[in-house]
Amino acid sequence: MNAISSASAVQTVHVPLGERAYDILIGPGLIARAGAEIASRLKGRKAAVITDEHVAPLYLDALVASLDAAGIASAAVVLPAGEKTKSFEHLMTACDKVLEARVERNDCVLALGGGVIGDLSGFAAGIVRRGVRFVQVPTSLLAQVDSSVGGKTGINSRHGKNLIGVFHQPDLVLADTDVLNTLSEREFRAGYAEVAKYGLIDKPDFFAWLEANWKAVFTGGSARIEAIATSCQAKADVVVADERENGQRALLNLGHTFGHALEAATAYDSRRLVHGEGVSIGMVLAHEFSARMNLASPDDARRVARHLQAVGLPTRMAEIPGELPPAEVLMEAIAQDKKVKGGKLTFILTRGIGQSFVADDVPASEVISFLREKHP
Repeated sequence: MNAISSASAVQTVHVPLGERAYDILIGPGLIARAGAEIASRLKGRKAAVITDEHVAPLYLDALVASLDAAGIASAAVVLPAGEKTKSFEHLMTACDKVLEARVERNDCVLALGGGVIGDLSGFAAGIVRRGVRFVQVPTSLLAQVDSSVGGKTGINSRHGKNLIGVFHQPDLVLADTDVLNTLSEREFRAGYAEVAKYGLIDKPDFFAWLEANWKAVFTGGSARIEAIATSCQAKADVVVADERENGQRALLNLGHTFGHALEAATAYDSRRLVHGEGVSIGMVLAHEFSARMNLASPDDARRVARHLQAVGLPTRMAEIPGELPPAEVLMEAIAQDKKVKGGKLTFILTRGIGQSFVADDVPASEVISFLREKHP
């Protein structure tokens, strides 16, 4: 499937899921066009805009003005920023505000923010009135290439990350590339880890392209749009083939089992580690563990680490500020991960760059030994 189309600098990736099919629009100026794009697709004329305290001052007024111009009434819900917002407390706040705004099933919840806001807003949209329309306006690179696409929503639990949620596909995704210019370098790098992931899963040519063009992606312009569109198409292809992660969609979790354990170990403290940084370290660990299991060459792990280091991402647990809990505690977080089936460990491992696969029943003894070896 190759559904990328382009018009006036905006590329469109179509996600063909039958009655739940939707478009991902990628390019500049899309917040200004949001009202018109939503009005042309949805019957409802109300929107509850969920955002956070960092994003609201930057883009909320422009988005509301666009909705107003299209005849869409809106109410704003502004939540605290950060991973800890993905909680029952803030989910209930969001649901109450959506109901207060009298949003009906044909109206929409609109997520304006990064992955945290998108995940929580999608969960709210999936459960309020047993499901209302949902529109994503992702404002981070990570959200534009990963969490805004595919319908996985959720919040965190004390038992782990994203363990409570529902599948609820968006009706539209508007990835305005202009907003990425206001991201910090750290946030942009963190999102780039997810871009690199798509090359490492099954697109070795894309990974090689990123090695040669990553500076242009960071600078902006056509290379950035191309990288985002390629990433979204890659995710769309996997989602269409396996919407509810019963098989190959698990490949999208490359690096995430290790990464989520590290996030839990740092209590989701963004001063120490953000999601994309955890994924970066996790992808290197996945390649190193694959080499340890004689599945891939150690040269591949070194190549992955070299590229991620070049863009400024961490690649070793030792680079996480502060002390980490013992390997045994990290192992407990891995054992609680969503990728566990029947008590057996499931990892995404690799036979080389772009040759990832789902490995069931990975020996726990090998994992704990590996974690002790890599623990700082």
